[in-house]
Amino acid sequence: MLGNFQFHNPTKLHFGENALDFLADELKNYGPTVLLSYGGGSIKKNGIYDQVMAILKKAGKTIIDDGGVMPNPTLDRMLEGAARAKANNVDLILAVGGGSTIDYAKGVSVSAWCDEDPWEKYYMRFEEPTCRIIPIGSVLTIAGTGSEMNGGSVISNHKANLKVGKVFGPAVYPKFTVLNPRFTFTVPKRQMVAGIFDIMSHILEQYFSGEDDNTSDYIAEGLMHSLIHSSRIAVKNPEDYEARSNIMWTATWALNTLIAMGKTTDWEVHMLGHAVGTLTDATHGMTLSAVSLPYYRLIMPYGLKKFARFATNIWGIAADGKSDEQLANEGLAAFEAWMHEIGVSMNITELGATKEMLPAIADATFILDGGYKKLTREDVLEILRQSL
Repeated sequence: MLGNFQFHNPTKLHFGENALDFLADELKNYGPTVLLSYGGGSIKKNGIYDQVMAILKKAGKTIIDDGGVMPNPTLDRMLEGAARAKANNVDLILAVGGGSTIDYAKGVSVSAWCDEDPWEKYYMRFEEPTCRIIPIGSVLTIAGTGSEMNGGSVISNHKANLKVGKVFGPAVYPKFTVLNPRFTFTVPKRQMVAGIFDIMSHILEQYFSGEDDNTSDYIAEGLMHSLIHSSRIAVKNPEDYEARSNIMWTATWALNTLIAMGKTTDWEVHMLGHAVGTLTDATHGMTLSAVSLPYYRLIMPYGLKKFARFATNIWGIAADGKSDEQLANEGLAAFEAWMHEIGVSMNITELGATKEMLPAIADATFILDGGYKKLTREDVLEILRQSL
């Protein structure tokens, strides 16, 4: 490993079928008022809401209901939640749901007491908070984003036509997270599959960069093997506990900064996916799957050795005297076959994008320089054309 780094992750995890039993102990560390943030109400149908409420009430907490967080949380909704948190002087935000709810909770936590424009400060200038931060806890019900153990907060601003992810420092990480794999059984299969691809994309964004012999890449390969194996089981039987527990655990470690240590990272697939999501409001994981293959085919010549390694180490393709280019192409073909196997979206047309939208999507795409090739605007347009 050639890079210099510091690693610090303060989030405490409670994992397993009895993980929710530890929520009561965590609540003792915070004041009396809790903002309970959740999504569209599915946790009320599946019983998770009642379980959490019973624990909060037994702990004597004053509960401020903050339901209705949408899958791609908007700036307007975040500011509404921040105003609610400030008006009630909440001591803890408890996010119950998936990554969108936890991302939203982070935005609320740093915006409630912020005297500046939160969008400009955090999502445009990418500054760290200088105000009071409301602590966050989470109860995860959808595996995918890794938001339960990182500082990421993705917010959509429809007025600006932008979907932006701000990665906050450890002060904004959830203080604790409850991870019960059975809670993920309640999500529809398509949502489960979208989460699986989101996990894979997180790993690949950190894997397809750098050229040194890096321990982080070996860890990433192990995570990919686990995810591919468990995904094949889960798509056939979504209630296979062992598979879903492995997927949940892989999601957490795919994006808690561990496998980014000591190397550069890419994240251009996410920039493309966010831009598609801004225009279509499509499911995040599916926007990533729809643009991944065109992107990787374009950058493959610039990172040929890593793509060849991906073919042999992940998909078991024998070298047999093949060139790196042949191996790399076979690896992407195997990747594509797996994508079809689990059932992700393979193009942006089925997500609602049209040819006429492409210039606007390109305008909404942030161009980064951590991967094997820094894209031009024409590169972005070509990837989008190939994604239709």
